Order: sequence, then C-alpha cells, then structure tokens
Amino acid sequence: MSNRERLTTLYIDKESHKFSVAHYTIFAAGDRERLHGHNYAVSAKIVAPMGNNGFAADYNVYKDRIKALCDELDEYLILPADSPYQRIEEHGHEYRVTFGDEVMHFLRSDTLVLPIVNATVEELSRYLLERLQHTSRGDDLRELRVCVASGPGQKGCASWRAG
Repeated sequence: MSNRERLTTLYIDKESHKFSVAHYTIFAAGDRERLHGHNYAVSAKIVAPMGNNGFAADYNVYKDRIKALCDELDEYLILPADSPYQRIEEHGHEYRVTFGDEVMHFLRSDTLVLPIVNATVEELSRYLLERLQHTSRGDDLRELRVCVASGPGQKGCASWRAG
C-alpha cells in the first residue's frame, strides 16, 4: 500500500436532524414575504482520512453535533442581523424591526437574531456550516458540506475545503 492518504466520505442525513422556524425572506427594500414557517432538514458530507482502525470519523460525534445545532434553532422566529433592508433594535422584552415603513414587534424570548443576510436555505446552510466547523476544530477533516432543505427536492448547501 502506498503512503498516499486515503480519504473517505461520510454522509449524514438523519430524520432527527431538523428544525422548525418562522421567518420571512427579504427580496429587496420594501419587498418581503409574509411571516410564515418551515420545517427544515439538515444533512452533511464529511471527508476525512481513513484511520488505521478502519474509521474516518465517528458518526455519533457528528450526528450529535448536527442535532445540537438543529435544537438551537428549533421553534424560534429567525431574523437576519446583516440585512441592509431592515433595522433591528432591542426594546425591553422585544425586538423592534423596521422594514421600509413597517414596524414589527417580536418577543426576544421567541426570536433569534442570526449573523445572516437573509432567512434563506443558502444563508442557513452557510451559518450551520460555520457552526459545525467551529465545533469540529481539531478534527482531522478535509472537507465539510452542510445542506438545509425546506422541502423535498429543494435545498441549499455550503461547503468548506481544507486549504
């Protein structure tokens, strides 16, 4: 056998890796969807070197990490902190969101303000990828891909490769 590194790809796509959130997508200044909800499903692809023990990575570790990330988002309203089209201010127990000439009030206890530009599957997959990378620091990974699906046949994915 050569000394060349053997890489293995693991796919994690569990029924329990899901979260439900309320959101609205912003299309442009003055143009947004109505507030509504989705049930999102999260899957991941992990590329790592094959170990001498026949394992590349422990499935259970990554399943637990993905489940924990889903649980952090589950049953919240999500607001994009980085949208250029809205302003979010804290007022006591609520967020006051200004969008065009609309002012919306949301309970802070029901709301997560995320470092995203918009509440889309593309942005959610990037956000979850960055969170998974953070929890996987020190792991010997070559590639990570996280996908967020808003329904069958419709998903967005974000990828990272070791440089």
